[in-house]
Amino acid sequence: MKLIIAIVNDEDAIDVIDLLNEKGYRVTKLATTGGFLKSGNTTLMIGIEADKVDAVLGIIEETCKTRHQVVTNPSPLSTTTGVYVPYPVDIEVGGATIFVLDVDNFIKI
Repeated sequence: MKLIIAIVNDEDAIDVIDLLNEKGYRVTKLATTGGFLKSGNTTLMIGIEADKVDAVLGIIEETCKTRHQVVTNPSPLSTTTGVYVPYPVDIEVGGATIFVLDVDNFIKI
């Protein structure tokens, strides 16, 4: 038995969950918040048999593509106290961070 923990962007979460459900995989969804952008992420927990890991990872990979986004980041001016001037920063968002864990001891109730 394996436990897949996938952290995905909120924009991709619904599509991933829908595809996984269509293929017969059960998913537990947890709302989480990212540290860098303080933006919403979704953590998915999927318990499956070991031989189905590649299929689930394929669904996540096909759905969660990275993309570029321009955000405004405030930067303090060194000459003026308390004044912040926003400047655009190009960042990469999306994709997925995935952990695959062996779960040999589990209890099904």
